[in-house]
Formats: sequence, C-alpha cells, structure tokens
Amino acid sequence: MRQFLSSRVLVLASALMLAVAAGMPCAADAADAGGLVNALTSQLGVTKPQAEGGAGALFNLAKQRMSPDQFGQVENQVPGIGGLMSAAPGASSGRAGASGGGGLSGMASDALGGMAGGSGGGLGALAPLAGSFSSLGLSPDMASKFLPVVLDYLNSSGGGGAAGLLKGALTG
Repeated sequence: MRQFLSSRVLVLASALMLAVAAGMPCAADAADAGGLVNALTSQLGVTKPQAEGGAGALFNLAKQRMSPDQFGQVENQVPGIGGLMSAAPGASSGRAGASGGGGLSGMASDALGGMAGGSGGGLGALAPLAGSFSSLGLSPDMASKFLPVVLDYLNSSGGGGAAGLLKGALTG
C-alpha cells in the first residue's frame, strides 16, 4: 500500500513539473502583474479578478492586432502578462479578443457592435471586448476606462514605447 501511494505522489509531482516546464500559466503568473492589477483595482474600483481578466482581455486583443515583435515589446514591460491573458474570459478558446471570447459573451459583443453600426456602442476599436467585460460583471464601456490605466502603468514603468504600440493597436 505504501509503495502504491508513493508512486501516485511521484506521478502527480511529475505531472506538475511537466505543466510548469511547458509554460502553463498559473496563479503566480497573474500575481507577478500585481502593480498593474493594484492600479486597476484602486483607480477603477474593480475586484482583483475583474482587473486581471479585463487587462488580460486588452492584451489578448492587442496581441491579435500587433506583429509578434511589437507585442513582444509589450510583453517585456508587463511582468505576469501570460497569467493576465489566461485570466481573460474565453482565453482558453483562443478567441479571447476576437469577439469577446465566444459563447454568450461573444454574441453580446457582436450584438453591441451591430446595434451601433459597428461602433460597439461608442467603444470604437475596443468593441470586441464588450463580451469579455460583460462576462466579468463589468459594463462594456469599462474597457475604455481600463486602457488609460494600463497605458499609464506602462509609461510609469519605463515602457513608453510599448505604451505607444499598445495604444495604436487598441485605439486605431
């Protein structure tokens, strides 16, 4: 019996090590972005999960719109960006920024975009985030409030160039 238990522990430990080695995001990844998350929670009055998911949704959309080199500059300025991106609603589907993450949230985003002639109810280039923000319990217009906080964070951490690239991808 003892040998059976120790072999199970070994298998579980090996699986955990493989997951870490494979670069699977974990809670610690998002914790690395504590400065950005704290800025969002304090300035916007959102919860930590909302801050993580909303920032992740912004970064997922930016990644879709930027070249790998450009997004790499943003990645270098945000510790724990992978954890934030995986915290975004629908991140595991690979469509997190495309139309709000698919499912009902994606339909909400599509409906908002369609109702305003593609403008997303005033969200403009951030309209694809409406569904993700709704999934987080936030109004879709919060996406436009998250962006300046994220840009300020990048500017204050020495990532002015990255902030400019991010702004161009998300507002243009």
